[in-house]
Amino acid sequence: MGQQSNPEVVTFGETMALFMSGSSKGIEYSDTMDKSFGGAESNVAIGLSRLGHSAGWFGILGKDPLGRMIYKKIRGEGVDVSRVQFSEKAPTGLMLREELSGKTSVYYYRKHSAASDMQPDHIDVSYIAQAKILHITGITPALSESCRDTLFEAIRIAKANGVKVCFDPNLRLKLWKLEEARSVLLQLAEEVDYFLPGLDELKLLYETDDIDTIVDRLRRLSAISIVKGGNNETYLIDDNKQVTAVPYFKVRQVVDPIGAGDGFCSGFISGLLRGYSLPEAVRLGNLIGSLVIQMEGDWEGLPTWDEVNAILSNQMHVER
Repeated sequence: MGQQSNPEVVTFGETMALFMSGSSKGIEYSDTMDKSFGGAESNVAIGLSRLGHSAGWFGILGKDPLGRMIYKKIRGEGVDVSRVQFSEKAPTGLMLREELSGKTSVYYYRKHSAASDMQPDHIDVSYIAQAKILHITGITPALSESCRDTLFEAIRIAKANGVKVCFDPNLRLKLWKLEEARSVLLQLAEEVDYFLPGLDELKLLYETDDIDTIVDRLRRLSAISIVKGGNNETYLIDDNKQVTAVPYFKVRQVVDPIGAGDGFCSGFISGLLRGYSLPEAVRLGNLIGSLVIQMEGDWEGLPTWDEVNAILSNQMHVER
């Protein structure tokens, strides 16, 4: 199934069906639910595709209506899904989301999902080996031991073939305990080329609120680190271990903050593929993130390259 291609960026993980309350009454009292889907890795793949790059996403979906919906939607965004597999043994994961009194709550139904059964031998070695960048997140190793093994095998394949590895820890404490997450995520940070954590995540992982201590820990990594969620700026620790602050793009109104980090990742990777300097790539990531939060949905607000270029060139004001 799906188109055959040799995408510049390959990513994989669990993408789930998403149902959102259709009113401000929340799930319990709402009579309607809006249907969509979401997954950190597929969000990044969609973002890259809209920015004009070839991107591939794979994972395991249930052989059910929700799995088919997700597959068709991601394929419809121009993402290569030729390595997606369907399971007859387990269902597609599901998440419910509501917003009450300005607070967003998410409920996951992903235990024993099709994606949680991912195994290292599900990987097409040549598919990763031909890419320029492998993008991974810390959600995948939290799903199961076999998913964790699969992630480390993907990194091994990438490194053996000169493929750069980009890693967003995406710490999800609903999926695993902090102590276990800390051990695995810090190990992954040692293995990758680009480390893209949030400042709040680093405070938990490094067990400190002291910025100087956090920066010192990041400087010990071989990876280039980009820290999201600073005080109106993103922090870049480059390959010379110099720190650069890259300002945010200010927005008039935040509609939905979910997906901002994935938008940032797609923008940053796009900058790398375009040969931008590291600060320029971070700036592009900041811009994509600022656009995503101005529209409801995990990935719907991801812009096209024409829209981004118009903003960067000050040719026009893009209403979003």
